[in-house]
Amino acid sequence: MKPPGMGGLMKQAQKMQENMAKAQAELEQLEVGGSSGGGVVTVKASGKQEIIEINIDPDVIDPEDKEMLEDLITAAVNQALQSAKDAAEEKMSSAMGGLGAALPPGMKIPGF
Repeated sequence: MKPPGMGGLMKQAQKMQENMAKAQAELEQLEVGGSSGGGVVTVKASGKQEIIEINIDPDVIDPEDKEMLEDLITAAVNQALQSAKDAAEEKMSSAMGGLGAALPPGMKIPGF
């Protein structure tokens, strides 16, 4: 089987670049959530791993137990950010068309 020529490689690279730009645009529109305490604290994050919104049930606000509320917020934020990270990795991997699997473990393409 004949390997693809330089023109074929350039077309593949251009297609991958287009796919990655599309994936990045989709991530900008993506919103994921996290929650803790059975939903008393909810957090919404963007696909760019930025916090958009935090909601706290007023019944959970106890001035005598500040640490509990802080823990609930931290847990919900971490869950939302992990969901955003997972979604970003999935989108970028898909956009790269399997090329990401060829990279050594822990190596990432800059900017992704």
